[in-house]
Amino acid sequence: MPAPPLLALRRISKRFGAIQALSDVELEIHGGEVIALVGDNGAGKSTLVKVIAGVSPADTGVIEWQGRIVQVRRPHDAQELGIATVYQDLALCDNLDVVGNLFLGREIHRVGVLDEVEMERRAYELLHTLSIRIPNLRLPVASLSGGQRQAVAISRSLLGVPKLLLLDEPTAALGIEQTSQVLDLIDQLRDRGLGILLISHNMGDIKAVADRVAVLRHGRNNGFFDVNTTSQEQVISSITGATDNAGKTRTVRTGEAWL
Repeated sequence: MPAPPLLALRRISKRFGAIQALSDVELEIHGGEVIALVGDNGAGKSTLVKVIAGVSPADTGVIEWQGRIVQVRRPHDAQELGIATVYQDLALCDNLDVVGNLFLGREIHRVGVLDEVEMERRAYELLHTLSIRIPNLRLPVASLSGGQRQAVAISRSLLGVPKLLLLDEPTAALGIEQTSQVLDLIDQLRDRGLGILLISHNMGDIKAVADRVAVLRHGRNNGFFDVNTTSQEQVISSITGATDNAGKTRTVRTGEAWL
């Protein structure tokens, strides 16, 4: 019998006043796979991430974690399950160094005093394990490149040893080389068995690292696609509504590979 999904969303709905942000959304994420969540502006992507992260709980629907129904009403609930989120603004403190940012809120103390040596040792081990090259861990993060800052934010989320990582547009403001570094990191994390939900508008990034694509349109499912067997045009058509299916989920199993 196959293992249940790491995370399963069943008929998730969310309303903000008169605005129906999500309607009966379904989604499954397994360990060791990258799911790209795509859709036009206002499609409900960020709202869905906030539902999973416990920032903005769903009004109705069911969340399953490793086959059991769970309640995710607060960020702490998500963190306890093993869900970590890296938002687009990264939430880094520019005046703190790399070590300070990595352990912000998770500081290590010894006899009531910050153990800077131990935190630096663990920071070095973590970044080395992930093949992240930052020559001086005592540099303020304000002096780092965009790619290095993104790597620090992702690394910080891994200190809690999560099983599912939510990434909101991790390459949006990066150049080609920095983007490649972040995508390599995502590949590493998938190989380690993490489930990853990647929000992105970049079809090249999606093709490079995603296994499946989930499309949202007007807060509803509008297609699930296998990256290796679906053309880019099919995904874009689903995003724009050229192949709108009135909110019914569609799974595409065959098709032309992306160029």
